[in-house]
Amino acid sequence: MKLISWNVNGLRACMQKGFLDYFKQADADIFCLQETKMQEGQLELDLPGYFQYWNYAEKKGYSGTALFTKEKPLQVTYGIGVEEHDHEGRVITAEYKDFYVVTVYVPNSQRELARLDYRMKWEEAFLAYLMGLREKKPLVYCGDLNVAHQEIDLKNPKTNHQNAGFTDQERNCFTKVLESGFLDTFRYFYPDQKEIYSWWSYMFQARTKNAGWRIDYFVASKELEGRLEDARIHTQVLGSDHCPVELVLKDA
Repeated sequence: MKLISWNVNGLRACMQKGFLDYFKQADADIFCLQETKMQEGQLELDLPGYFQYWNYAEKKGYSGTALFTKEKPLQVTYGIGVEEHDHEGRVITAEYKDFYVVTVYVPNSQRELARLDYRMKWEEAFLAYLMGLREKKPLVYCGDLNVAHQEIDLKNPKTNHQNAGFTDQERNCFTKVLESGFLDTFRYFYPDQKEIYSWWSYMFQARTKNAGWRIDYFVASKELEGRLEDARIHTQVLGSDHCPVELVLKDA
């Protein structure tokens, strides 16, 4: 089973940059998007063989997630059930027979860490949500988590320390997730792999220089460890400032 996650940084823009070609080529069983930046009715997407689920932010042109799946889920829910956190279209959960799949666009702490306090509240609420799901069945969650966990996960850790996405607070939150029984699937397979990133700033020719950050993840609960087959980061795929990430699961 093949799962893909991609922060498209505006799906309508990405459609002009080869999104459908990549989507067809990837032929994923489940394809998750973050930062769709659109409202309902702004784009009719024809994806034969897939069920489509969308969560839109109330604010126009902002945030938003989508999940496309070949197999119809048992049920689909939107948000995490906490009113404070459910206005920005950040989470979709699809329930399947053996596990849940959650796509998430984690709030960015922003310049000068203007939103770090909110991010900390979000992190606590989101982990509680995941743990609640996990009491029922294992889960995989994926998306733009807006954190580079360790120094190996970004090109310039020293100069970015305490910048949004590489604060001690955000990193500690992700450590807590892992300590709660989850696996960072890319590091599970490639613990020492350097200079593989999933996001590059549009400034300073960052992508050309590979001055990037690994902030897009597939995270699996440990109960699924025996089903993990591979995790990949498709650094060659253009169309956004992020590239797609992939998880391959063995059939149950």
